[in-house]
Amino acid sequence: MSRRPNRFADRTALVTGSSRGLGLLIAQRLAERGCRVMLCARDTSELAFAESRLRGRGFEAASLGCDVTDDDTPRNLLAAVHDRFGQLDILVNNAGIIQVGPLEALTEDDFRRAVETMFLAPLRLTLAALPDLRTSTAGTLVNVSSVGGRIAPPHLRPYAAAKFALAGLSQGLRAELSGTGVSVTTVLPGLMRTGSHTAARFHGRPGAEYGWFAAAASLPLLSMNAERAAHPVVRAAELRRPEIVLTPAARLAVTLQGIAPATTTRVLGLTARLLPAAGAHPRREVPGTTASAESGLPTSVTALGDRAGRQLGEPEPGL
Repeated sequence: MSRRPNRFADRTALVTGSSRGLGLLIAQRLAERGCRVMLCARDTSELAFAESRLRGRGFEAASLGCDVTDDDTPRNLLAAVHDRFGQLDILVNNAGIIQVGPLEALTEDDFRRAVETMFLAPLRLTLAALPDLRTSTAGTLVNVSSVGGRIAPPHLRPYAAAKFALAGLSQGLRAELSGTGVSVTTVLPGLMRTGSHTAARFHGRPGAEYGWFAAAASLPLLSMNAERAAHPVVRAAELRRPEIVLTPAARLAVTLQGIAPATTTRVLGLTARLLPAAGAHPRREVPGTTASAESGLPTSVTALGDRAGRQLGEPEPGL
C-alpha cells in the first residue's frame, strides 16, 4: 500500500504563540513532517527554550520575540521568515490569552485585548502572509479557534467572543480563497492539558475561579492530552480539511448545539448559575500562579495539567 505524499516536506511554517503549549507541539509536529519552522511569542526566554528544544532534536528552527498585537509585527515576522528561510508556505495563527471570570468583573478593555490578540492580530498577519501563500504550491492557513468559538461558555466571555470572530473569519477565508490554491483549516479544540490554568488571568474571586477552571483543564474526562492533539491538527491541514474539532467533549457539545440549540443554552445558563459570583469587591488580572495558592484546590486534581505545563513550558504553580 503506497503512502500519501508529504505535502509539507521542505516547506516553511510560521507558528504564533509557539513558545509553549499546543503552539509548540504543532511547531514540533510540522518540523517532524519536514518543515523549517519560525517560532514567535512575547516571552523571549520561553522562546529560547522552545527553539533549543526543536534544534536539539535536529530540526531547522528559528524564533522571533514579538507581540502579535503590535502593528509592525506582521512585517517584522515576514521579514524574519524571508531572511532565514525564504518564502512562507504555512501560517498557523495560534497565539491567545485566557481571562476567566464573571461578566460583572470584566471591562471593555478585557474584550478589546482578547479581540486584538485572537482576531485582529491573526487577520493582520494573514493579510501580510497571503502573497506568499498564494504563490506557494503548498499554501496553507491554520486558524486555531476553540470550541468556545462555536459555543460560548460562561465566565470566558472575552475569550469566546474573540474565538467566535476568528472561527467566522477562518470559515469565510476558506470560501474566499477557494480556487487560489490556499487551503484554510479551522481548528476547534476543547480543553487540553497544556498547563493553561497557570497562564490564565482570573477576575472576580480568583481562587474560586481557578478552582473550577484548573480542574476542568486537567481532568482526563474533560481535557485532552495536547501531544495527542498536535498530530490531528497538522494532519488535517496537510489533507486540506476545512475544520477539525478536538476532544470528545467538544465534539459532543458541537453536535448538541447543532441538534438542540435551546437545550444547549439552558445547560449553559445552569452552568453559569453554578459558577462563582463576582463577590462584593471583585479583583482583576490575578495570575494563575497566585490564584492557585488562594484556591485550596488539591494539587492531585491538577497533577496532569501541571505536569503537561512543566513539559510544555508553562510556569509551575506557586512559582
